[in-house]
Amino acid sequence: MLAGWLAQPEVAAWWRVPDHQIRLIREDLGHLVMRQVIACRADVPLGYAQYYPARHWPAPHFADLPEDSIAIDVFGAPAGRGQGGAWLRELGDLLLREASTLAIDPASDNHRAIRAYEKAGFAGDLVRTDSEGQPVRVMTRRR
Repeated sequence: MLAGWLAQPEVAAWWRVPDHQIRLIREDLGHLVMRQVIACRADVPLGYAQYYPARHWPAPHFADLPEDSIAIDVFGAPAGRGQGGAWLRELGDLLLREASTLAIDPASDNHRAIRAYEKAGFAGDLVRTDSEGQPVRVMTRRR
């Protein structure tokens, strides 16, 4: 199912090389700090999210966030188009019970994702370089 979502042009533009992404997702299943979820509404899958302590892996763009910050990576399912902001807001509400700050880092030119993240309550326009040397927009949502 995730491989099919990753192959969608809207997702593949940002999550390149779907087979590689699936391998990474599988590898992350064994990490104790990584949590992975499929967001659903009425048994219809809307998207995928993984979340983890923002400062666990090298992420220079998250270095100044509070120690308890949680980073989130997401991509949508075809059935979830237009609903990303809503389900991400719900996930964020749950995660803010255990962390003071949530962080997400879309590519600085991924305007569609940025709009969805703003709908989910994230804000921020600071562009920094991530651990792979790519410009990302650091957006946060605080408790």
